[in-house]
Amino acid sequence: MRDITRRFQGSLGIKRLAAPLILFAAAASCAINPVTGERQFVLISESQEIQMGRDADPQIAASLGLYEDEGLQRYVQELGNRMALASERPNLPWTFRIVDDATVNAFAVPGGFIYVTRGILAHFSSEAELAGVLGHEIGHVTARHSVSQMSRTQLAQLGLGVGTILAPDLAPYADLASTGLGLLFLSYGRDAERQADDLGLGYMTRQGYDPREMAATFGMLAAASGAQDGERIPGFLSTHPDPLSRRDEILRRISAGEASGTRVERESYLRRIEGMMFGANPREGFFRESSFLHPDLAFQLDFPDGWQTVNQKIAVRGLSAESDAAIVLTIAEAASARAGRDAFAAEQGITTSNLRDETLNGLRSSRASFAANTESGVLVGEAAFYEHRGLVFLILGYAPDARWQARAGVVRAALDSFRPVTDASVLGVQPDRLALVRTDRAMTLEEFHQRFPSRVPLATVATINHLGSGQTIPAGALVKRVVAGTP
Repeated sequence: MRDITRRFQGSLGIKRLAAPLILFAAAASCAINPVTGERQFVLISESQEIQMGRDADPQIAASLGLYEDEGLQRYVQELGNRMALASERPNLPWTFRIVDDATVNAFAVPGGFIYVTRGILAHFSSEAELAGVLGHEIGHVTARHSVSQMSRTQLAQLGLGVGTILAPDLAPYADLASTGLGLLFLSYGRDAERQADDLGLGYMTRQGYDPREMAATFGMLAAASGAQDGERIPGFLSTHPDPLSRRDEILRRISAGEASGTRVERESYLRRIEGMMFGANPREGFFRESSFLHPDLAFQLDFPDGWQTVNQKIAVRGLSAESDAAIVLTIAEAASARAGRDAFAAEQGITTSNLRDETLNGLRSSRASFAANTESGVLVGEAAFYEHRGLVFLILGYAPDARWQARAGVVRAALDSFRPVTDASVLGVQPDRLALVRTDRAMTLEEFHQRFPSRVPLATVATINHLGSGQTIPAGALVKRVVAGTP
């Protein structure tokens, strides 16, 4: 929580980057790539690579959250370990985690830390598909793609602030266009993606998995890229070449006898994900038009109309349409509203005025106007601290000095709107879940959807089951649907 106030201080400026870059440049060496056996110019040693992953892992867990299913977490770790230990870098501290995110995604950070979202697990229909994606990400790590890319761009000490290092005042709302999973991504080139595909195919078939399941994954991802409910194609597959071209390349290799395997594990996998949360978890907050409502914490905050908003694990953020003002809601580490405000006022680089204690919407509140000096100029705004349900909530609204007067009215109105929620329809909302149906007869996808309705459109049902319009589902098949959760 404190990071939000610290970002105002401009502590990630250009001057502080210079010395580390010089040190990394001085340590540059030509290493042997573990996969190709060829010399590779890198600025990062293996021990540094591992440390980067260890440093990033708790930040990713805090920012995105880990899916609360110990059995499923253990399953993914064990499957990933079996594949990674047979790779070219078995001695890395391989760590595989499921992050609690609804998007269709997977990614790796240096040092052997690999993440899959519950969203992508919900879209798989077999263990072999999961093995293919884990293999692809293992391939990025074993081939040191991220390390090589960082060396080329001389950003060896990248952290979660990537993209905002040169503009610290933008950091609090830099993630508005994403779920946060892309924060550690470096865009891999065509050759790197193809190499990761090849490596992943090899890793999965060494374990006996059917390579056609990896091809099926690419087909599903092509469909998911246009799906509804906020799903998006994963970063490791959204780059060129397109998923269908990659699917066709795998099928070509299978036809040429270059890849084979028979293990699928379809029904056992589907049973593992039965009951899994599907889509966003409304218990952690959701938007109703411009209003943010949080059932578990029983509060509401109204953002200005037309603002871009995002709900993250550690903060709720809003950005004006013109990108010249921001509002950030988080939980403060303070014993009271006044204590939170006073600690904020004591932060270096921040000047406060008009300190006041109020009761708003039945809640005890402490407020302050502030100006913050950053390397990109002065930010002006309001800080509001509210006591609610034993917690202290901090809401910051701010803009560059030249734009504050134009934005002050709507920002202050938003800060004043924080209030308790008592509406039973909000407090009782539950996430949707995956359910399985075993068909008792052959039927088309459309007939299945009519007989066993889902809370998502037909197109989404088709995507998560890898089915096409009009396709016949055989009798006795296990088919996924999405149903309402229960309290």
